[in-house]
Amino acid sequence: MNRPAPEDPRAARTRARLREALLAECAERPLEEVGVAALVRRAGVGRATFYVHYDGLEALAVDACADVVRDAVEALHAWRGRPDPVHAPPALAEFFASLTPHAALYRSLLAPGGGGPLGRVLHRDLRAYSLRERELAGAADAPLIASAVAATFAGVLADWLHDLLDASAADISDQVWQLLVALHASR
Repeated sequence: MNRPAPEDPRAARTRARLREALLAECAERPLEEVGVAALVRRAGVGRATFYVHYDGLEALAVDACADVVRDAVEALHAWRGRPDPVHAPPALAEFFASLTPHAALYRSLLAPGGGGPLGRVLHRDLRAYSLRERELAGAADAPLIASAVAATFAGVLADWLHDLLDASAADISDQVWQLLVALHASR
C-alpha cells in the first residue's frame, strides 16, 4: 500500500508564512498590485523559495483561499436529519459573514457566475462532496444534481461577492439554501 509521504514541516511553515504574507498584503492593496518582492520580504523568505512552492501569485492566492472552499463545503453540509427548507443552517450564514475581511481577494479569484481559479476549486470540491453524499444515499441522477448544486452555489457566492445580488449574509444564505434544497428535492 502506497501512502503519501508526510509533509516536510519546514515546507509547511514556509507555505504558511507565504499565505499569511499574501493575506496581509491583500488587506492593504488588491492582488493585482501585490508584487512577489514585497510578498517575500514580508514573509521573510527568498524569491527562489517562493518559486519552489508556487508557480506564481495566483497559485499562492488560491492556496491561501482554499480554507474558504473547505468552509463552504462544511457549511452547506452542517445539518442533520431533515433540512429546514426555508432557513439555512447557522453555519452557512456564518460562512457568508466570514468572507468580509478578504472579500476583495475572493472577488479577484472568483469571477461573476462562479468562474475563476477559486471558482474551479470550489466547484470541483463541492461537486465531489455532493456526488459522494448522493451516491451513498442511492439518490437518482447523482452526477446531474451534484453538478447543479456546485454550479448554483459557486455562481450565487461569486455574484454576491461582486455585488450583483443585494442581500445580507443571512439573507443570501437562506436564499441559496432554498435553491439547493429545491435541487435536491427535484429528483
